Amino acid sequence: MFKGQRKRKETKNARIFFLNVCVFLLGAIVIVRLFDIQILNYKFYAALASGQHEIYKELFPERGKIFIRDNLSNPDSLYPVAINQSLFLVYAEPRKIKDPEEAARKLAEILEIEEETLKAKLGKKDDPYEPLKHKISEETMQKIKDLNLEGINFTTEVFRYYPEKNIGSHILGFVGFDENKQSGRYGIEGYFDEELAGKTGYLESEKDVAGRLIPIATRKIKRAEDGSDLVLTIDRNIQFTACNKLNEAVLKHGADGGSVIVMDPKTGAILAMCSYPDFDPNEYSKVNDIKVFNNPAIFNQYEPGSIFKVITMAAALDVGKVSVNTTYNDEGSVKIGGFTIKNSDLKAHGVQTMSQVLDESLNTGAVFVVRQIGSEVFRKYVEDFGFGVLTGIELDSEVPGDIRSLSKKGEIYSATASFGQGISVTPIQVITAYAAVANGGKLVKPYIVDEIIKNNGEKHKTQPKILKQVISTRTATLLGGMLVSVVENGHGKKASVPGYYVAGKTGTAQVPKKDGTGYEPDITIGSFVGFAPVDDPKFVMLVKIDHPRTTIWAEATAAPLFGEIAKFMLNYLKMPPSR
Repeated sequence: MFKGQRKRKETKNARIFFLNVCVFLLGAIVIVRLFDIQILNYKFYAALASGQHEIYKELFPERGKIFIRDNLSNPDSLYPVAINQSLFLVYAEPRKIKDPEEAARKLAEILEIEEETLKAKLGKKDDPYEPLKHKISEETMQKIKDLNLEGINFTTEVFRYYPEKNIGSHILGFVGFDENKQSGRYGIEGYFDEELAGKTGYLESEKDVAGRLIPIATRKIKRAEDGSDLVLTIDRNIQFTACNKLNEAVLKHGADGGSVIVMDPKTGAILAMCSYPDFDPNEYSKVNDIKVFNNPAIFNQYEPGSIFKVITMAAALDVGKVSVNTTYNDEGSVKIGGFTIKNSDLKAHGVQTMSQVLDESLNTGAVFVVRQIGSEVFRKYVEDFGFGVLTGIELDSEVPGDIRSLSKKGEIYSATASFGQGISVTPIQVITAYAAVANGGKLVKPYIVDEIIKNNGEKHKTQPKILKQVISTRTATLLGGMLVSVVENGHGKKASVPGYYVAGKTGTAQVPKKDGTGYEPDITIGSFVGFAPVDDPKFVMLVKIDHPRTTIWAEATAAPLFGEIAKFMLNYLKMPPSR
């Protein structure tokens, strides 16, 4: 063979080899691409082929659900209180409707819309899209489909649904629309909006001149990440009972509103939290006053009144300036500068012990106590108990209260604060402070989310947090005994539960005038805060009634309500009688 022929043959063989390699590589790329489409990303491309709704599910996350405990004794018994519900929007394409009058007649009864209204919508011949009704059920949709009306179509809409309606509405908040985007508002929905919402996916691909995706073009897919589920510390049975009894009490006393919080004093877990007036988060747009969305248990600041005398007494007992049997002479009033402070009953009681100060809720006794420890020590204990700052509970719109008056010069500020005037607190702060008395002096952080469950199944359990030892165990024990005396012998008798030692304190607080100094006449806020059984408290509870009209005194409004719910709690928790 000639040299030139051999060279040409080698060149030809090289070209054939190169061509074979190219064909092989191209085939490999096609196989890999098919493997990606048909195996690895089959679900996504199947969704892409099946239509807009399926691809929507791939690119837009499902909002996480919210659960509460259905039974406190069974941690695995969960009940959904916020879920996602698929409903339908029925819409018309009027230009495709041949007989608007006939279509309106057939649709009116099914959609529960006046025939004339429908006829006006369906008769817009130049209108390519006319929504007729949102949130229709699958059953209703099928009835409309059976009519075989041309130009009538449907699309799926996902809505947040709250099965318990008003029960727990202040805890949950709701999901609303913000610039055509759904977002959580207030409560758990607002505080955990990012975790619940998940992460939106995206699809990047080449498009043709008409804006359509090119099927064989390279695509970059980022699937949506569904939101996390939340399990709350709330017990459904306690919540239901507390809320219903609160509503009954508010109506019975002609009050403006009220709140109840039930907490585990050892952990800070919230077992129930409700306020009145409330709202239905399924129908949040029908609320007349948006102020009702704020959770009064964490948002409403108020002067606490006599329930604050427990904080004053705790400070003095803890530093050893008074004992349970320390006495003073109650003359019915005490003067500080140009001010005169009187007892609420306007009476002088003579020589009284510290236990009797709480039994009879004597303002002059509280002033005597705060004078023993001084303004600086008193302010320190008030701050240590958590007043004046946020508790950090996982709910949207918490406020810190206001104890700034304790930093002012002048004895009058600490004197009035000693019995709960001139400062403002929130119900969640008060119950947290009383929980410290109930659990041996330990201030715990209140929490309402027990568990976060990620979309991959990973669980994050909330661990109870002790913030500080605010008073000694001995002080807490002494104070617990004094609060039992309030229920046995003082103004808290109606909070008692037969067979049990219940500790607690009443508070009848005046309401400051909005447009000047002084207080509103005959307007009060009645509170009762307590715990049981006193030797091993299983719950601490705050009850608050706003502006009752049947009586101004907490011992006749808040205390009986506390007693009713406490009786239920002790039976529900299967606590044997201790007396």
